[in-house]
Amino acid sequence: MILMIITGLLCGAALGFVLQRGRFCLTGGFRDMYLAKDNRMFNALLLAIVIQSVGVYALIQFGLLQYEAGTFSWVAVVLGSFIFGIGIVLAGGCATGTWYRAAEGMIGSWIALIFYMITSAIMKSGVLLPANERLSSIQVHNNSIPATFGLNVWVFIVILVSIVAIIMIREARKPKVVIPSLKPKKTGIAHLLFERRWHPFFTASLVGIIAIIAWPLSEATGRNAGLGVTTPSANIVQYLVIGDISYLNWGVFLVLGIFVGSFIAAKASNEFRLRVPDVKTIVSSLFGGIFMGIGASLAGGCTIGNGLVSTAMMTWQGWISLAFMILGVWTASYFIFVRPRVKKQAAAKQAVSTVSVH
Repeated sequence: MILMIITGLLCGAALGFVLQRGRFCLTGGFRDMYLAKDNRMFNALLLAIVIQSVGVYALIQFGLLQYEAGTFSWVAVVLGSFIFGIGIVLAGGCATGTWYRAAEGMIGSWIALIFYMITSAIMKSGVLLPANERLSSIQVHNNSIPATFGLNVWVFIVILVSIVAIIMIREARKPKVVIPSLKPKKTGIAHLLFERRWHPFFTASLVGIIAIIAWPLSEATGRNAGLGVTTPSANIVQYLVIGDISYLNWGVFLVLGIFVGSFIAAKASNEFRLRVPDVKTIVSSLFGGIFMGIGASLAGGCTIGNGLVSTAMMTWQGWISLAFMILGVWTASYFIFVRPRVKKQAAAKQAVSTVSVH
């Protein structure tokens, strides 16, 4: 139990610190792919995936880890991932993003986080469990992409490494954009850790390394999985309500550690302050949290569990989930950002035309 608490909290704190300081927001990254045609954060995610994939499969190759891809609930994953994608736009952050922004003092993220946790618990053991189980029962028994094609997993890892290497080379050749910044108030390591802006690829590399470390740490406590947020978040609610200690596993202390690490990073970088949102943001955060809880529970994971970990393990669930999460983000972005702007522009043109006629 002590090992589980210590390693879970430390791993989570490291992840939370890196996410907060690196502003590693996949919601914004997926949204920017559509609105700004900016793929940098998505490319950073691919880098984190490939680093984890190489590291974890190397551990498996040397017999240090065991992994089975299992089955794939395709209807639940497609529907859940799409709903989750909509939810993270409404909430203003994905599961981990909501955890680390709550630690920055953002009340809107607290609202989204609370309803995300409660809804996840309801989906996993409450009144919505029958619907969750019914949709999840429609399964494909082969979840492994390499096994589907009858190839060794390293073939796909090499392909992914090659793709990411090409992307990194292209990004390195782009002209550097100088972002104006205030005069540094800190020096040395303090400046690098708490003040200097982190490059997305540097942050992604650290996330990938932490994701590798999470596997053996988690397995040592009997939990054969890597990073995960949704089930541990639901477990916290279930433990508080039922009091069953079996809900307290390594993943629970991981997500609590994310909060602690994010809080430390936010305080040290002077980015912590309580921010109370307006009524519109409160309502949006509330429904965003509900959509996140429903979607991630159906899909069997969030941007971390499916988008980072299951993709690295070369599963159909991971990559299909990632695609439909992005589609959900784009759909919500259209109705929330694009459509109102188009309507406003059309109304302005109509007003100008009317004035010209008169």
